[in-house]
Amino acid sequence: MNKVYQWPVYWVMLLSLLITACGFQLRGMADLSFKHLHIQGKTLSISKDLARTLANNKIKIVDNIGDAELLLELLDESNQKRIQSLSGGGLVREFELNYQVQFRTRQPADALWSNVQTVQIRKDFSYDDKNLLGKVDEEARLNTDMRNDAIREIMRRLGAIKPAAR
Repeated sequence: MNKVYQWPVYWVMLLSLLITACGFQLRGMADLSFKHLHIQGKTLSISKDLARTLANNKIKIVDNIGDAELLLELLDESNQKRIQSLSGGGLVREFELNYQVQFRTRQPADALWSNVQTVQIRKDFSYDDKNLLGKVDEEARLNTDMRNDAIREIMRRLGAIKPAAR
């Protein structure tokens, strides 16, 4: 009877070992080289969520440029929706959604900004006139997902920035 209950324990241990051996990690905090950031430029649809993500990563957003270790300027964003495919009767079957955000960074001591960086996210979704409300909800959810993906990509790019030598 005792051996019957040991098998699930062995399976859990084996799966845990395999998962850790392959390098799997839960998404955690970003490894950023700065603790104080000044955000300037346009207020975009991702601005609040980006600020919240930065705060969750223990980055303080400062109002004074002199207190910042890095400056982030949000330049522009765009949403596009285009037809991906049509049915034989000329009805839309698939749409492509595009979300793009542009930003640049600089160290406070530097006079020059980095090159403009563009984060571009694309998603496709099928469309059906008979399920209009569901497809509208799906499109809204995909747009939210694309903005969240863009924030994660911005965080990865900010993590690649090394501090200036002092």
